[in-house]
Amino acid sequence: MLFLTARNNMDYVKLVLLGAIAVLAAIASSWGHDLAYQVHAFLIMAIAVGMFIYVLRHTDEPTGPAEPDGIYADGVIRAGVIATAFWGIAGFLVGTFIAFQLAFPALNFDWGQPFTNFGRLRPLHTSAVIFAFGGNALIATSLYVVQRTSGVRLWGGKTAWFVFWGYQLFIVLAATGYLLGGTQSKEYAEPEWYIDIWLTIVWLAYLAVFLGTIFKRKEKHIYVANWFFLSFIITVAMLHVVNNISIPVSLLGSKSVQVFSGVQDAMTQWWYGHNAVGFFLTAGFLGMMYYFVPKQAERPVYSYKLSIIHFWALIFLYIWAGPHHLHYTALPDWASTLGMVFSIVLWMPSWGGMINGLMTLQGAWDKLRTDPIMRMFVLSLGFYGMSTFEGPMMSIRAVNSLSHYTDWTIGHVHSGALGWNGMITFACIYFLTPKLWGRKEMYSMSAINWHFWLATLGIVLYAASMWVTGIMEGLMWREVDDQGFLVNSFADTVSAKFPMYIVRGLGGVLFLSGALVMVWNMFMTIRGATPANAALPRASAAATPAE
Repeated sequence: MLFLTARNNMDYVKLVLLGAIAVLAAIASSWGHDLAYQVHAFLIMAIAVGMFIYVLRHTDEPTGPAEPDGIYADGVIRAGVIATAFWGIAGFLVGTFIAFQLAFPALNFDWGQPFTNFGRLRPLHTSAVIFAFGGNALIATSLYVVQRTSGVRLWGGKTAWFVFWGYQLFIVLAATGYLLGGTQSKEYAEPEWYIDIWLTIVWLAYLAVFLGTIFKRKEKHIYVANWFFLSFIITVAMLHVVNNISIPVSLLGSKSVQVFSGVQDAMTQWWYGHNAVGFFLTAGFLGMMYYFVPKQAERPVYSYKLSIIHFWALIFLYIWAGPHHLHYTALPDWASTLGMVFSIVLWMPSWGGMINGLMTLQGAWDKLRTDPIMRMFVLSLGFYGMSTFEGPMMSIRAVNSLSHYTDWTIGHVHSGALGWNGMITFACIYFLTPKLWGRKEMYSMSAINWHFWLATLGIVLYAASMWVTGIMEGLMWREVDDQGFLVNSFADTVSAKFPMYIVRGLGGVLFLSGALVMVWNMFMTIRGATPANAALPRASAAATPAE
């Protein structure tokens, strides 16, 4: 009886808060100074009203049966797997479209201006692929791994659901903001001040769920995958807060003024930007690698000692590498040289991690012939190794003078993002889907094989075309005649790149096609399935290590 009274009182508190949020959002929507702010305020109002009605309809009702304590909290992970696939398709589709926009400017349709031009769709693509596709993959896999390696349910009850839905709201606010012109124009950090505040709240809740689960673990040992996940969560929080310190021009508008300016702003931005790659796209995904590759290979990690060295070397070195983005700028030479040196040294721990992952297959290499999921994991590690060699090489000042601002950089970024992050995410989705929905395996293993080859060919076409056109572009920009004058105009380089832009677009089509095959395979696997409830390790089996 006391429990029901407390629950009902909490429902009344929720109703008051949701009602206040709806009223304030309605006022903000009416008085907002710009379109992006008005649309976002209206969206918040609509969500608050919907939640108000839902809570009101269920107030004073008896509670349903509680979720059993003896099983893992996998509901939020199932939602995360589906969200990962959905946002992946959205990001790949927009990316393929803007690739063809660069080849055929007429695709910047007059009737869609300004919402469908390249300038607004490009940040939509990067954020959808990195933060929506990659972010949902990281949240889902990290919450799956931390439970299995700790032998306990997620800490915080429904807090994990707040993290999931709060993160989806962040994605929607950021994406609509880009289309409506609401952006602070910072690479990988475009959302405006109020979206940044919301993301900070969601991210701290994510950190609390992850840390709380580790604190209450039944397994004495903290598996190395959790070290990588935790470093990714903490460092991204620090990077996000510092790089987005700004002062709103008005509480009723989206525009803000950055606290940093000039070269200090550039230094802070690329400390953030490169470490978004280093910790969001590398450390977090290495957490995936250290759990799912051994599980799929059915072998222990090749060298646990090497994984610890890999971890500490990576997180110490990566944080210093950002200044290599600012060679030949107003940044002091000593700072960009520091970034270059740390980038070169970073090659060693990166390859140590790649070798550790590949050597985990020792004694199981035959799986590459029979297991397309294992093939995806191995290919992702290959691209990780290639990208972490190419990146340090491109940070060298002499190489950077040729490569920077050219499509070579675009090719490098996409070989890493599609080859390393994309392929390991696809493999993790194929690993998780049958387990979360109680199937023995995916509906069609041959479809996974098709996906592998479509994605691989797409990446090769994309990266190779950008390497060729990027080096050509850099050489054309520096070509001079016997009088010392530049030979080529900028328009000449654009014209020369046209064939490679077509190849790049076709590579995007193939990669997108592979992802669509995956979504079909997921649908057929999930259709008619009953979500599986995986049991926690029994107390009597406490001496047996968690998965």
